[in-house]
This record gives sequence, structure tokens and C-alpha cells, in this order.
Amino acid sequence: MDFWDVHGIVFLFFMAIFPRLTMLFTGICFAPFAGILFWIGWVLVPRLTVAILATNFYWETNTVLVVFTWLWALGGEGAEKGAGKKALK
Repeated sequence: MDFWDVHGIVFLFFMAIFPRLTMLFTGICFAPFAGILFWIGWVLVPRLTVAILATNFYWETNTVLVVFTWLWALGGEGAEKGAGKKALK
């Protein structure tokens, strides 16, 4: 299954900006794989959850997209946590 066959650029934009809301409103949260680990990831590290899901579903067909997802996830989580710590000081 190819990412672009199922989703479009609008989905990609919203997944990048609002990962929790996008996962919630697109029904990803209610899929059969949405166990306790998914919900912990959804609450604590949504970008990493998106990267893991992208790897599981699209590694074979969209490797470049998955690599960018991991770069975005790791960079975004680090920047977000750093900004939060800076704001608390």
C-alpha cells in the first residue's frame, strides 16, 4: 500500500502540525492495533507514535517519507521538550 494512494498532502500537513488531533479524527486511534502502548504514545510522544506507524505501514513503499518522518519526530520532540524546560526557568 502506498501512502499517496490512501492519503494526500492535507493529511500530511495536519499530521505534522496536529498529530494527536489528526490521529483521533481519522480513526487511527480506534484501529485494532490501538492498544495500551499506542495510547501511552499518543499522550506522551505523538510524533514518535506517528513515526512508528509510518514505519509499520509505509517502509516498503515510501522509505524516503518514513525517514523524513523519523527526522521530524526526533527533532520535533527534542525541540518541544527543550522549549518547555526553557519556559519553566
